[in-house]
Amino acid sequence: MVPESLYYTKDHEWVRLEGGEGVVGITAHAQQELGDIVFVELPEVGRALAGGDEFGTVESVKAVAEVYAPLGGEVVAINQELVESPERCATINSDPYGQGWLIRLRLSAPAEVSGLMTAAQYAQYLAEAKH
Repeated sequence: MVPESLYYTKDHEWVRLEGGEGVVGITAHAQQELGDIVFVELPEVGRALAGGDEFGTVESVKAVAEVYAPLGGEVVAINQELVESPERCATINSDPYGQGWLIRLRLSAPAEVSGLMTAAQYAQYLAEAKH
């Protein structure tokens, strides 16, 4: 299922807009491809990111994947629970669009969201990728 209220990247990140901030995570598709997630590396609060910048990694039993900022902004929060307690990384597997979020950005240009995919566009992108 692809939640309607989010925006998506071709690298399988999502962003939920909340006022002038964006909450970022990886999609259920990315999580399924990776398998059981065991560790995350996230940026320091205060780090400035441009859209497309790598901001961390997600490590699973199968692979390590880079994670990219869907939009530009300043990191104002990270999901500390995932960093401090690697066993909590399983939250990304069970709730990738909720408690499994990775970072929160204060967006420098919220209008950049127009360059991301809607839920319908992302679902179509996934369907086309299977062929």
